[in-house]
Parts: sequence; structure tokens; C-alpha cells
Amino acid sequence: MGRKTPLFLVLFLFSIALLSQQHTTDPNKFQQLNEELPTPNVYRTAGGAPGHQYWQQQADYKMDLELDDEQQRIYGEETITYHNNSPDQLEYLWLQLDQNRRTKDSDTYASNPTSITNQMSIQDIRSLEPDFDGGFKLDFVKDAAGNSLPHTVVKTMMRIDLPQPLAPGASFTFQIKWWYNINNRFFLGQRAEDGGRSGYEYFPEDGNYLYTIAQFFPRMCVYNDVDGWQNKQFLGRGEFALTFGNYEVSITVPADHQVAATGELVNIKEILSKKQLDRWEQARKERINPVIIVTEAEAREAEKRKSKDKRTWEFSAQNVRDFAFASSRKFIWDAVGVEMGDDRVVMAMSMYPKEGNPLWEKYSTKSVAHTLKWYSHYTFDYPYPMAWSIHTDQIGMEYPMICFNGRRPEKDGTYSERTKYGLISVIIHEVGHNYFPMIVNSDERQWTWMDEGLNSFLQYLAEQQWERNYPSRRGPPVNIVDYMKGDKSNISPIMTNSESIFQFGNNAYGKPATALNILRETVMGRELFDYAFKRYSHRWMFKHPTPADLFRTMEDASGIDLDWFWRGWFFTTDHTDIAIEDVKWFRLDSQNPEIENELTKLDRDKQEQYIGFTRNRKEIEKTQDEIDRDIRDFYTDYDPLKVTILDKEDYNTYLRSLIPEEQRLLTEGKNYYEITFKNIGGLIMPLILKMEYADGSTEVHRIPAEIWRYRSDQVSKVFVSKKELSRVVLDPYLETADTDVFNNTYPRQAKINRFELFRQKSAEQESENPMQRAKRAKDKSGTD
Repeated sequence: MGRKTPLFLVLFLFSIALLSQQHTTDPNKFQQLNEELPTPNVYRTAGGAPGHQYWQQQADYKMDLELDDEQQRIYGEETITYHNNSPDQLEYLWLQLDQNRRTKDSDTYASNPTSITNQMSIQDIRSLEPDFDGGFKLDFVKDAAGNSLPHTVVKTMMRIDLPQPLAPGASFTFQIKWWYNINNRFFLGQRAEDGGRSGYEYFPEDGNYLYTIAQFFPRMCVYNDVDGWQNKQFLGRGEFALTFGNYEVSITVPADHQVAATGELVNIKEILSKKQLDRWEQARKERINPVIIVTEAEAREAEKRKSKDKRTWEFSAQNVRDFAFASSRKFIWDAVGVEMGDDRVVMAMSMYPKEGNPLWEKYSTKSVAHTLKWYSHYTFDYPYPMAWSIHTDQIGMEYPMICFNGRRPEKDGTYSERTKYGLISVIIHEVGHNYFPMIVNSDERQWTWMDEGLNSFLQYLAEQQWERNYPSRRGPPVNIVDYMKGDKSNISPIMTNSESIFQFGNNAYGKPATALNILRETVMGRELFDYAFKRYSHRWMFKHPTPADLFRTMEDASGIDLDWFWRGWFFTTDHTDIAIEDVKWFRLDSQNPEIENELTKLDRDKQEQYIGFTRNRKEIEKTQDEIDRDIRDFYTDYDPLKVTILDKEDYNTYLRSLIPEEQRLLTEGKNYYEITFKNIGGLIMPLILKMEYADGSTEVHRIPAEIWRYRSDQVSKVFVSKKELSRVVLDPYLETADTDVFNNTYPRQAKINRFELFRQKSAEQESENPMQRAKRAKDKSGTD
């Protein structure tokens, strides 16, 4: 018997796998993003940090506003001081006139596709012919000396032509006076075409209004090193690119209104009563349970009184990118203090009408405090003095230090589980926007995902800190599967301009949040991810990052090449569908005839028999060799698996020819499993395998995505174990958003699907929430 080295057999098995990977099918999946990302420079480094010559502009505002509660109008006059910190000479300034999206001839209406259907509501018909008199009415645009400035309104933008170019390091002060009609966010109790982020809600029961006011003043566009002037028109979806600055704002409202706004209330002692001031001081000391500053009884009294007098609230805000406020006589106000790591106390606060109770009193301010705690944990300490949550129905919108949130209980005070968690989630999300983009100030008009996606990711982390098994909508990879496997003609890459995105929520919120979650849990690990993400957050506090700055910082701070991940998840519409195509089981041939021949016999006996052979054994009474024994010879009864003395001698000779290491390898009895994976969806991902063995034990293998670098459509990997494999599961912990888990197991496992017998529910059953049903059951049991 010739010398057969087991080592050769092992190397042969592995070489087959390696050779199969040399046929490159798509090298671009691991190509660096050098062509997609801008070239680093003195303003933005190759590591994703602000460069040594980074600059940004500043715009300071002084505003006097009046809210007309009779005609639902805003009147305003502002003085803007624009500081040119760029190295460029500016010939003109660009401002945003966001309210102009509501003019009758706006591009928002003109570019919105419309059609006629068999059944149309009044709202549908009204939207075909907008009649709301919206948009800014400009009274004047003047310089600091009162001279008129030439200006050109271009839809939702305005260009001011400067008397002389604004030099680097210089500033320019000018004044604008304006007014506009406030839009009704509701029509016949439903969302109206003239609804949106800002407007009023009318309460017919008591004849009062609740105002949530934003985008209400002409404000500066961003001028930066990436785009120059960001003066892309506002169509309603892509939100805002804004410049940091300081605000001094006076707001005159009916005397019985409560006002919440961006910034600190400077004249709080003039505004609040002695009792309310005492409650305010108590709230500043409280750390757990919010203190009610303006009570429901006080709000109800104001609803009835409807004061005709006026009062001015004065606010001051430093280093913010925007300003918003809310005003109503219906507001209840509560607050609690939140400690920051730098020995500051931030006030978490809410204002809400009585229609929000009991839900809002129970959850709103505690949700604000929870958000500040956990977002600060993952990013940086919240730098502002307060954070507001304001209630008006059917909304979720954010501004510096203040946000407007929906979700309202039923009139009987009950609410569904969906309403409860929807409220907590929307507050976490909107308060969380203080971090992204109010402080880490990305360009929302261009890249919605940079604030919505990052914020949705942090929202998920904060939700999980609220309650175990919190029903988070976005974050877990399994929640994005239906979107990822959908019709590709109706899906956009994440790196798509805000106004051109298909399936806005999934694309800009869900998919990037999932991607970051996968990075944290599967690709990078929590420790590396959290460090890198915190570095990005600190680097770009109060600055203007781009996607490249995020991508580069995450790699720079972690030491992990993630270009393949950014390319697949952010630049394509590929999805994850990796299948276990085949599993081959190998064992080294020990050459011991007493072992190997017995194994061969067992395998032979286990094999299924052709049905003809089975029937023949029953039906053929005697074969010819049984009748005529003369035709029998050596081979008739020869058993090639019977071990002879020569076989044993050959084996002993073979053993003596082996070195000790080869003898050990030969006798270990290890199993070699060659598993072939097929990439059906196109998105390359790490391979997470759970090996289930015949003895009941399990083992998890994590293979990095780089295994696909030679061939992205199919790859093989050999796993070695002393145990006998009974089952293997790919992505056992649902980490990769794999869209077809059926092909993730080998052998395949049938999935049970259920259907139910349908029976029409009664109207009462259809409309009631679980709290109402429980009450009805309690009432019924009490009468039985």
C-alpha cells in the first residue's frame, strides 16, 4: 500500500474552496468609496473631522412678534445680523421663505400629482384647487439705516442684493417686516392639504385655538464649503438647512395664553403668578415626578374667560439654528429637572390641553427626561437649558429645545396600547432631534436620513432603556425585511435627495436606523461602534457635517474598513438574502480497515433500495445461481469489506510511515463540513452560523463580510468539529435583515403558517380599545 498522507487530503478539501472563490463576479462591492465621496481638504479631513481651516457662518436675530388670535395671523419684524466667516466675498444673501409653499401658485401644489377617483372626499376635492391665502406678505426689506434693499423673491427663497460685497470677516445687518395667515392644520377633523409642521388646531367645544408656530420668519440659508448657498426650493418634504446664531425674541399674545418657545423665558417673574413661580422653583429641584406649574383648573378657567388683554413673553436663545413657539390658553404646564454630567440641571417640560390627559400628564415630561438622559449617554451632554414637548394632535415635529407631538386618548380617558407607545415614541424621537440635526447640524434639505435615520437609531436605543421588550417600530433588522425585499422600482438608495425618495419613512428613517443597528450589533460590536459614534457626535456638535464626515469618522475612530457596508446599504437597493446552498460532510480516511470497512457497511445498509430489488426478493423464488451452483465462483460470495490479515499488515506499514503529528491527525476522528452559501439578494453581510450537533450542544461561528471579497455571489467555508452535525442555521439571531429565512437552515425546515376563521365583529367590538373592553367586562361582571 502506497503512503497516503491525511494532511494532503485536508489541504485538498480547503484548496477546492479557495479556488472556487478566485472567480470574481463583482469587485465593486469591496471597492473603496474614493469616487463617491468628496476629496478631503483643509475644511474636512480624510478622517471625517472638521479641518484646521473649517469655518461656518453665523446669523443673529432680534424679533418682535404678535399673534393675532382673532384673525389667526402672525405679525413680525426682525433685525438680522449676518456674519461672514467664510474666506469668500459675498455679493448677495439668500433667505428662506418657507411659508411661501402655501401660496396658491406654489410649486408644492403645482408639482404634486393629482387624479380623479370614483369616490372623493371634500378634502380631496379641495386639494385640487387650493384657495388658502398663504405665504409671507413682506412689508419691507431695509438695511440698518432704514434704506430699502433690492430683493428678489424666488418662490420659497429670497435674494437680497447687497450695496457692496460682504468681505470675509465682515457682517451685515438688515431688517424685514412681514405678516402671514396661519394655516389650519385640520379640515373637517382630518388632515388638510394646508396642514403641515406649523399651524393651529381649533377646538369647537370651547371655541379656542392651539398654535404651534414654526417656519414663521424669513431666515438665512446656509452658505458653506460644500454647496455654497443651499437655496434648494422647499416643496414640503425635504426639511431645513440652517445657520447657527443667537436669538432675542419678544412674543405678544392674549394675556391668558401660555407660551413655550426655543430659549429661556427672560421675564418669567413678570409672567407667572406667585403660586406658579413657587411651583416652578419646586420643579427645578424635582428629579423624578413632574410638578404641575399651570394646572388643568387654571387652564379651564382661561378657556372660559378668553382675555382680550395682551402680554409679551421674552425669550433668549444662544447658539441655535432655528426658533419655534407654541401658544394657547388651553395649555397645562408641567416640568421636572434633569441632571447633566457637567453639574447642570436641564428642565424637561410639557404643555398640553386637557384633551391630552390622562396620557400626557403621565408620560410626556417623563419621556422628555428619559430622552435627555439616554441620548446624552450615547452622544454628548445636552447643552441647552430646557427641552419642551408640546401637544397638538396628529403631528411630530422638532425645533431647538421644543417639539410638537401628537397622540391623544379617547374622550373617556382610555387609550389603546398603540396610542400609549406611539406617544412615548414620538416624544423620544422629536426631543431626540435636538441632538440630530439641531446640534449636529446636517443638511436636511439634501439628506433626510442624516438626521431622521440617526435619530431613529438612537430612539430605538432609548426605547429599549424605557421598558424590556419595548415594541420599537424601527431598529431591529427583522422590521425592515418587507421593505427591503419589495419591488425595486419603488425603492430608492438611502443616498437620494429628500424630495426624490420613494417610501419616505422606510428609506429615510427605517433603513438607516437598521443599518446602524447592524453595525453596532454585528459588524463592529457595541464597544467600537459606541466609541466611534460618540466621536462623530462630539466632532460635529454645532457644526455642519456631510455623509462623508459620518462615514469617515466611523472608520477612522474604529479602525474598521466599512466602505463595503456604506456602499451596499446606502448607495444601492440590494437586500440581504443569503442561502445555505449545500452542506457536504467529510471525514479523514483513517486507512484502518477494521474501522473504515465497518463504516462503509453501515452507510451501505442505510441507503434506500430500488423498489424493484425489494419486490424481486419477495417474488423471485430462486435465482439461477441458487438452482445451478456450478455457475458460482469466487466473486459470488466475495465481500470486499471483509478485513484480511494482509489488510491489517498494510495498515500497520502505513502507520509506521507517518510522523507523530500525522498519526494524531489521523486518529482524532474530526468531521469536516463544507458549507456553500449563495448570495441571492446582492447585499454582502457577515455570516453568522449556529451549528446544532447530534449530542444537543450548539456552537456559533461569526465570519466577517470580507469572506465575499473574491466572489460576491457564492462562497464556501469548511468548519471542523469532533461532533456530528445535525442542523445548521444561518443568521439565527435575526441580525442581518435576511428577507428569506426559509433558505437559512440546512436541512430545510418547513414553516407553519396559520389562518383563522373570519367572523364579522360588531360595531362596538370594532371600535373599542383594550381599556374600554376591560371596563365593559368589569361592568358586566358586576351586574351578573
